[in-house]
Amino acid sequence: MWNGADSPHTHALDLELDWLAKVLNVRLEQHFQQLPTGLEAAPPPPELPADSELARWVGEMTLGVPERLLLALALVPHLRPSALDLLFMRNQNLDRGFTEFGGIKSQAHGGFLPTGETAAFLIAGESLAWRIGLLDCFDPQHPLALRGLRLEMPPANEPRLAGALLLSNEALQRLSTGHADKPDYSAQFPAKLIRTELGWNDLVLAPEVVDEVLQICAWAELGPQLMHDWGLSRSLKPGYRALFHGPPGTGKTLTATLIGQAAKADVYRIDLSMVVSKYIGETEKNLARVFDQAETRRWILFFDEADALFGKRGAATTANDHHANQEIAYLLQRVEDFPGVVILASNLRSNLDDAFSRRFQSMVYFPMPDAEQRTRLWRSMLPAEHMAAEVEIATLAQRYEVSGGAIANVIRHAALTVLRDGRTLVGLAELRAGLAKELRKEGRTL
Repeated sequence: MWNGADSPHTHALDLELDWLAKVLNVRLEQHFQQLPTGLEAAPPPPELPADSELARWVGEMTLGVPERLLLALALVPHLRPSALDLLFMRNQNLDRGFTEFGGIKSQAHGGFLPTGETAAFLIAGESLAWRIGLLDCFDPQHPLALRGLRLEMPPANEPRLAGALLLSNEALQRLSTGHADKPDYSAQFPAKLIRTELGWNDLVLAPEVVDEVLQICAWAELGPQLMHDWGLSRSLKPGYRALFHGPPGTGKTLTATLIGQAAKADVYRIDLSMVVSKYIGETEKNLARVFDQAETRRWILFFDEADALFGKRGAATTANDHHANQEIAYLLQRVEDFPGVVILASNLRSNLDDAFSRRFQSMVYFPMPDAEQRTRLWRSMLPAEHMAAEVEIATLAQRYEVSGGAIANVIRHAALTVLRDGRTLVGLAELRAGLAKELRKEGRTL
């Protein structure tokens, strides 16, 4: 919640933007008085509060003066939109803005939006070598790019530096508050953050399944050490891909959420209804919005009912078939290149494209729980103090082969029935009625 309080983060940003304003004034003076250009005459960067996020970035990425100016320039439209108004001045000889200042005037924002050309004016001046060197800062593997700074691609046939200088919402949030931004579910971001109040003790799985799951947890925690300290990055692709398959209600979604809990990573479930589109190119574009944001964060991406998106490719006899195969090929590539953990869940493994098999590091089968596991599920979900004496959990578990999700639905139905009648104890009749409802969903009877 906003409280208007100052913090080391805001103090650091104040100092950095004050410094940017001074450097800009020096550069404008050099430009209009036709003085030699260069950052040597500019004031030195300020010393930042050590506990600020900006100071951490400067230290971790060993940012020099050019990189700090570039980052400050990307921050200005968000934090001091009037600071670049000086660059709106017009060239009296040509009756238009100065080409060397770059910049974009947007539809909604009234201020000056910097471009790569603006950065070149500020940092490189008239030095061709510095201008070319600036392009390295926009390489996708540059530390600033990995933290969320990028140069938007300009329209076709326009100079590369004509693109807008952009900073991701996550980077802005982290530099401003020290905390990462968590995007909300929307048409522009078809994924939802999922959490659970349950813990590992609430997860009832067979020992061999638990071992597979713990292997994924180990990668989430130790993967960077394995790739870098052991030097395996030369022979292994980044990231980890797992397939959870098995009947509905057997714990696939809960397991994915608990892996995130163990790894202290956010788990985002992709909403396939918002991703898949009948229009050519839209499915890829919708999915790219999620992958592009996730690549610079420690997210776990969870595709539930993944066969709807990653189904089998067939012979391309029509234009639609060809397009569908292109979609799957694109998704395969994005999943394979993703540096984090991707979990796909499906009720039927056979529905997925065969090309995925070799791309999975784990293929975990979630079977229906056996009688002992069903007993544990019944006891963990139904409080003993609300259970009538006539209810024998072991007998229920032995007689009715249902999943953990179905057991939860039965208990919900039985508890609501009891409460509506003004009672506090769940009896056998209510549980049997709930079981009958669940079994009918599967075409079975008591």
